[in-house]
Amino acid sequence: MKKLLVSLFLIFTTMAYAQENKTIETTIIDMEKAALERWNHGDPSGFLEISASDVVYFDPFVEKRLTGIAELTALYNSIKGKVHSDSFQLIDPQVSATDKMAVLTFNYVSHSGSEVNKWNCTEVYRLEPDGNWKIVQTHWSITQPALK
Repeated sequence: MKKLLVSLFLIFTTMAYAQENKTIETTIIDMEKAALERWNHGDPSGFLEISASDVVYFDPFVEKRLTGIAELTALYNSIKGKVHSDSFQLIDPQVSATDKMAVLTFNYVSHSGSEVNKWNCTEVYRLEPDGNWKIVQTHWSITQPALK
């Protein structure tokens, strides 16, 4: 009887953890998609709203790491209204999470007329004391063509 109770406890605990991680995964991916939707219409503030005050940011067009929301805001304000695409795809998003941290990785493809842009992205999210997930680290890189 004791073994049965322990087994049931372990099964239910594992199921609850899996459900919690699925909820975290869905939340993170939905937040990213919503921010990208705004981004593709020239509004980078969606990402500012979901970034923590101590966010760090890398992409191939900045000379060095940006540290803090003020530096990220300055970058995004400089490109506000300049980024547009007809459509985008978040390809194979994957979230690896604990109860307080989550790492989102995905490939990103945007289409503007006949132009196609391909990127890799890694975002690290942290669960803040107020219960909201915020980005604490962003890294964008251009997807390289397959080597032959």
